[in-house]
Amino acid sequence: MPEDSQKLSFLEKAGYSAGDAAANFVFMTMILFQTSFYTEVFGLSARLAGTILLVSRLWDAFFDPVMGVLADRTQTRWGRFRPWVLWTSIPWAVVMVLAYTTPHFGRTLNIAYAFVTNILLMTLYSANNMPYSALGGVMTGDVTERAKLNSFRFVSVNAAQFIVGGFTLPLVAKFAGADHNKEHGWTLTMGLWALVCLVLFLITFFTTKERIQPISKEKTAPGQDFSDLLQNFPWMVMFCMTFTHFAILSLRGGALYNYYHYYADKAALYDWVQKLGLTAPAGSPSAGGILEWLGYIVHADRSDLANSNVADVANSIINMIGTGVTIIVILLSPSLARTFGKKAVAVAGFGLASVGTLAFYFLSPANVGGMVALTILIAIVYAPTIGLVWAIYADVVDYSEWKTGRRATGVVFATIGFALKLGLSLGSSSFLWIMAGLYAYDTKVAPTPENLQGFRMLSSIYVGGLFGVCAILLAIYPINKRLTIQISDDLAQRRKDSAP
Repeated sequence: MPEDSQKLSFLEKAGYSAGDAAANFVFMTMILFQTSFYTEVFGLSARLAGTILLVSRLWDAFFDPVMGVLADRTQTRWGRFRPWVLWTSIPWAVVMVLAYTTPHFGRTLNIAYAFVTNILLMTLYSANNMPYSALGGVMTGDVTERAKLNSFRFVSVNAAQFIVGGFTLPLVAKFAGADHNKEHGWTLTMGLWALVCLVLFLITFFTTKERIQPISKEKTAPGQDFSDLLQNFPWMVMFCMTFTHFAILSLRGGALYNYYHYYADKAALYDWVQKLGLTAPAGSPSAGGILEWLGYIVHADRSDLANSNVADVANSIINMIGTGVTIIVILLSPSLARTFGKKAVAVAGFGLASVGTLAFYFLSPANVGGMVALTILIAIVYAPTIGLVWAIYADVVDYSEWKTGRRATGVVFATIGFALKLGLSLGSSSFLWIMAGLYAYDTKVAPTPENLQGFRMLSSIYVGGLFGVCAILLAIYPINKRLTIQISDDLAQRRKDSAP
């Protein structure tokens, strides 16, 4: 069997997927909670928090292409990309905890601490996740196997997202204790997640193998790599789509946290949680059990919910519902790509996600059922796109090699990573800046009706419009199912012809 069509074992697919599960313990914490951590726990203003997020993630975005060039030129007995997963695992775990620890050095030094720890975390994220992403493109050249590999990857991603979205806030509240010390709660929770990340990275390193080598052995200068990209129209489209896509995720994460914690009616959330059997009277003794330990029992009376964890619990359950549906749909979606092609499925998924997100605007604060229903709908239509988008990136690498005869896996994934980080930085920062500039958001006082309208608009109209932009960009992406098969066959023949 030619090496570029080699089938991957279940163990290797599952082991590879563990690495992205680990990355998502950091990624989803950033997406869902970092803006609120900096404003509500660390004590920064919205504008200052937005600036810190922008600067650190812009540094990370510019570091990605450097990392791509470095990874492409790494030569070890383990390969080019795989060793980086090992080398960064322990520093990642340490800095992950430091980034969510609140020191008491004074305002100026605290701000510097936030800058430094966030930049370090983002640097390690790039040094780990860029080579990890490229690793998937050199484990096999078979397009069907790649689709399966990415399905495994994103099942694990969504399992991690299920855990982060469903358990982080209740655990923070649990570890915060009776005195509501959220600083302590965040440090302990992230320490737990850091340990999980370390184990998962080691699993990825020890279960995977690099197989695909460039057809051309000629070494190229970095300038040639970037020159090839500027002639690669599919790369240009996916660069713009990735920027928009990840701006959506970070903007939406910050907006939805505030949507559920401030716009949604707490009494309605309490009634919904009560139907699930997750409430107890205020002051009642702990009943014990796993749900109590995880912080999933709301000890409060319906008439006094201001300082309760009802929003944390409801938000977490809704996150888990959406993620659980996503995992199920991902498992059922590989046949969609085989039947209709990756491009067609992705266009439909982003387009329908746009419609579902826009519908959030029309929900009243007490319509918790509608919030849950739309979350499920959006998860169903968006889920098939998750693995497919990353498989499309590998197709872009193949297209470049097909056109130029030179394979630059690391540079393609690094520049896509640049767009990803740029989108993340502007998404999170834009949420805070828009709230401060257009809706007079002040983190030191209780949200005003104007603030609540901002949370509502950003969660629906802004995010829904950006989903629509992604659908348009994917519609003009030129590599369809027929061309994907042609490129794969041509490259397989070239490798066969060049084999000794």
